[in-house]
Amino acid sequence: MSREDAAAAGNSTNTGATEDVEADLIIGADGAHSTVRKIMARRPLFNCAQTYIEHGYVELSVPCKEHNKFAMSGNNLHIWPRGDFMMTSLPNEDYTFTGNLFAPFCVFEKLKRREALLSFYTEHFPDLLRLIGEKKLVEQFFEKEPQTLISIKCKPYHVGKTAVIVGDAAHAMVPFYAQGMNTGFEDILVLDELMERYNSNFAKILPKFSELRCDNGHAICDLAMYNYTEMRDLVTKKSFLFRKFLDKVLFTLVPNFWIPLYFAVQFTRMSFRECIAHKEWQDKVWIRYNK
Repeated sequence: MSREDAAAAGNSTNTGATEDVEADLIIGADGAHSTVRKIMARRPLFNCAQTYIEHGYVELSVPCKEHNKFAMSGNNLHIWPRGDFMMTSLPNEDYTFTGNLFAPFCVFEKLKRREALLSFYTEHFPDLLRLIGEKKLVEQFFEKEPQTLISIKCKPYHVGKTAVIVGDAAHAMVPFYAQGMNTGFEDILVLDELMERYNSNFAKILPKFSELRCDNGHAICDLAMYNYTEMRDLVTKKSFLFRKFLDKVLFTLVPNFWIPLYFAVQFTRMSFRECIAHKEWQDKVWIRYNK
């Protein structure tokens, strides 16, 4: 963008009127359907891929028990893996759980009637059906249409020295690694570090930001999709569970040498690309010693 491009129209929070403003730097942190990204996409050499996966979700609520007690363990993420689809449930402070049915849209198409829905939950999630209750399940399930899941990859994250995108505007991802917000925070951490390193020289900061973050943004989008497969399918396989057990043993014995993928992503400052490379090396070791 030229100096003249570093301008935008916005609504005043005080009056609600549209105002034209100029800035040295525009930071687009305006979400998966970013207006800033759409403007950047008109520029040459800006690449962007938007993918709606063929799965969606419906949110449900699991009520608390009598005397404000959790209906299940309140210290865990609960998962019901079923191969092509799954239910998840997360505890809330009010002792309820927020549950989600993640499934292909072709599955949701078969759940248009009350009888079909109850039959589906009776077969696949009978314990949840008892906790929610038939009436509440039907009311909640048909309250809204299944929601979509989107993944966005683009490169670069900047234009010239006047605009940059961060967070979901740069790398919206499916929620299965729970890293969307953390990745956005890390964007700002890296941007702040570059501000100090280059003394707020945006001509140097923004290209370096794209260099450091684009590949990692793509990597976490891929990891999030992989973790969906792991959560709904792989965790039911004995070979996968055995590998997880060995990962845990080796991590206990040599924690600086063998770091499991999940731990590396969630609890270290390893870049997401490094996490994938480390996992690929572990897979090669695993295959070599299992021949």
